[in-house]
Amino acid sequence: MGNNITSTIIRLLRSLLAFFLPGGLVLLVTFLAIHFNLVAPWIDIIEKVGSYVILAIGVILGWIFHRSRLVFVIFILFLSERTLFYFGAGGSFAFAYDNSVLLTNGILLPVNIALFYLVRERGLLTLGGITRIIFILLQPLTVYLLLRMQPDLFQHLSHQFIKYTQLEKLPLTQPVLLVYGIILLVFFTGSVFSRGSIVRGFFWVLVSTLLAFIAKSNGQTPTVYFCGAGLIIIASVIEAAYAMAFQDELTGLPGRRSLNTALQGFGRNYTIAMLDIDFFKKFNDRFGHDVGDQVLCMVASHLRRVGGGGKPYRYGGEEFTILFSGKSKEEAIPHLERMRQSIEAAQFGLRNKNRPKKPPQKIKRGKTQPKTASVTISIGVAETDSSHSKPTSVMKAADQSLYKAKKRGRNCIVS
Repeated sequence: MGNNITSTIIRLLRSLLAFFLPGGLVLLVTFLAIHFNLVAPWIDIIEKVGSYVILAIGVILGWIFHRSRLVFVIFILFLSERTLFYFGAGGSFAFAYDNSVLLTNGILLPVNIALFYLVRERGLLTLGGITRIIFILLQPLTVYLLLRMQPDLFQHLSHQFIKYTQLEKLPLTQPVLLVYGIILLVFFTGSVFSRGSIVRGFFWVLVSTLLAFIAKSNGQTPTVYFCGAGLIIIASVIEAAYAMAFQDELTGLPGRRSLNTALQGFGRNYTIAMLDIDFFKKFNDRFGHDVGDQVLCMVASHLRRVGGGGKPYRYGGEEFTILFSGKSKEEAIPHLERMRQSIEAAQFGLRNKNRPKKPPQKIKRGKTQPKTASVTISIGVAETDSSHSKPTSVMKAADQSLYKAKKRGRNCIVS
């Protein structure tokens, strides 16, 4: 019971850490640097070249990693920051519409970030990429023309939905806060229920730019927050590229490359468990690859909950590996046995081949219940000893134990 509670706490802490890193950390450092005036000696240089440096880094990395969304979002941040710098309050080209410029940016920026999160990667110099660049550039041009021809139109950005004295003291108007609030809520929800680093990065970018607009409304420079937002999205893309190289896309577990890296850093005492899904090929042939993928994900979800400090990896196909650092076989096997039993007891519904894609308007009673299926796993376990001192030899011993588990009838553990 105590081990289960500890494992749950560890998983929650890992989830919290994954949500906070790297975007939350970058934003925290940015906030503290501004709050304690650590950037004050370099603020002039940051305002003049900071956004250009971030744009250049974003373009280079976007080109290397083939991430056009990175470039587009960085470009949007760049245009927004430069617009506020030159045309906002105190800017070189301010023309008495500085508040309208601020509020327009406060509406367009989160909307554009949300839109460009949804678009697919199309490349930079493709027709789709050029079209999106034109779309971005047309927005400030349109705002400029409207400010010249219809300046009264921007009064709606200061509309009060709720008439309350205290709300008038807010640094931004209600329409801007409403748009930001809705989009932030959507990205926060996505960050909580998604393992993707990009959605978390977009959430922290929105928080950083919101602080930038609040700073600008208070007469402070927003450039540092915009630079922080650019660094957040760059870090998120690098994290996503790392995940593609070291994580299995289907199950979300670390892949074989991560396994090899982990084995290199292990100490002298550890246990390795090799396991695979029994009769998975027959299962795949009978029910199809979609159901097979569902089985792999289900098994992976149970592996994540293994106790004893076990770290699961997808080795390849239907094979998985679990590493127990500092644990003997005797200490690891009880946790593996509980996991094996939980997988054996788990069942999931199978989609009938004749089932319509859309639900019928009328549900007919008396029909048979959907078919369910379950799977089992076989596990081989080995630990370091005098004859198995290297990770490769321990892995080989665990694989041999796995083979023995299959010969004994499967759905068991052999060490």
